[in-house]
Amino acid sequence: MIAWLKRVFPWLGNILEAVATVGAGMWVTLRTAIKTYRPDRKTFTEHFEYPELPVPVAARYRGFHRFDLTTCISCDQCAKACPVDCIYIGKERVQGSKGFKITGYAIDYSKCMFCALCVEPCPVDCIFMGASHDLSCYSRDGCIVDFARLPLDVAWGRATINPTAVAQSKVIVEPVHGGPNQ
Repeated sequence: MIAWLKRVFPWLGNILEAVATVGAGMWVTLRTAIKTYRPDRKTFTEHFEYPELPVPVAARYRGFHRFDLTTCISCDQCAKACPVDCIYIGKERVQGSKGFKITGYAIDYSKCMFCALCVEPCPVDCIFMGASHDLSCYSRDGCIVDFARLPLDVAWGRATINPTAVAQSKVIVEPVHGGPNQ
């Protein structure tokens, strides 16, 4: 029927074919929804109580990074291993020593793939993947987290990284801690 209509009235045949295709797709969706409907199923927020309680994650979950500023030696191995170049390390040489002082350790989470390739080459294990999965923000500036400017309990991995701590860290001008060689 549609093939004949497309030969006689091409524009009308195209319209009817589009309507039939959408109708067939909606029928598949409706049929699947009816088959899988369970009235006892809860919504995500009813099941996990998400904003109040953290969502349980698997043991090998790769969430937002944890970073221990006191053990970092500013070797740049994590930044070199990152395939998307989302880790930015600011450092300056300490006078009278061979070491460096960290002036900034920022990760741009708008580019991060959470691949954990930055964790493996670290010689002192100061960066590792955390279990938090929620770092919501309203601007791209909020996706750039400078671990050297976060409060100590968050920067050292003792507390979870959260949008409030990240927003407050953007107000601080001086780094909280300069690293182990200070």
